Amino acid sequence: MTAPAPIPPRVLTVAGSDSGGGAGIQADLKTMLALGTHGMSVLTAVTAQNSLGVQGAWELPADAVRAQYRSVVDDIGVQAVKTGMLSSAALVDTVADLLAGTGAPVVVDPVGVSKHGDALLAAEALDSVRTRLLPVATVATPNLDEVAQLTGVTVTDEAGMRRAAAEILAFGPRWVVIKGGHLPGDAVDLLTDGDEEHWLRAPRLDNRHTHGTGCTLASAIACGLARGEDVPAAVRGAKEYVTGAIRAGFALGGGIGPVDHGWLTRPAG
Repeated sequence: MTAPAPIPPRVLTVAGSDSGGGAGIQADLKTMLALGTHGMSVLTAVTAQNSLGVQGAWELPADAVRAQYRSVVDDIGVQAVKTGMLSSAALVDTVADLLAGTGAPVVVDPVGVSKHGDALLAAEALDSVRTRLLPVATVATPNLDEVAQLTGVTVTDEAGMRRAAAEILAFGPRWVVIKGGHLPGDAVDLLTDGDEEHWLRAPRLDNRHTHGTGCTLASAIACGLARGEDVPAAVRGAKEYVTGAIRAGFALGGGIGPVDHGWLTRPAG
């Protein structure tokens, strides 16, 4: 008899759909496959989206989100959960309640705007993110625009990243990654829990096709946590994966193309 195949670590994404395939649920599932885990999804919204921007977005009802989550978690189980676009206070509150009862590590990507500057989170939902979602996060991964939305802190240098981290940690996540990719110089991120600090640096790559970087990083961190890695190891591995994906990013459509989630298996050259 053939032995049953081993079950890969199971990772769940709770996020919106990107019809162009570069970010959102699509980026999450590609990342999870590339990193050897079994990806599962809870869809929160549908977007009409391409390389030029977001042309429309339609939020799913809270009952539909809750039913998807319970369907997956109650039968299949999860080793880590990643959240992305939640769009409204009602969805943020619904998802926060579900996460609080799950008992798996949670990576919260507090998605506020798209790569093109399109709003993906209602202003009235920000307080729910601060008071309900961030407190259940194992790791939160805001970029500098999301830091400004959540804290009012405008970051212009690495010292500002440290201040921003303290502000985000005050909302309750165990760890935070402040993504400094919008600053000049090397692409630097700060990972901290308020005691330990890890500065993660990568060379600035001459490639504007970076759609999906935030979703991809958060999903890659969740994959590491699902495999049993500690937070610093999971974040370091995710940073390396995303850097490679940016390096291999390609033109698609008439605007900003996606990172290459499959770069690890592409032939060299």
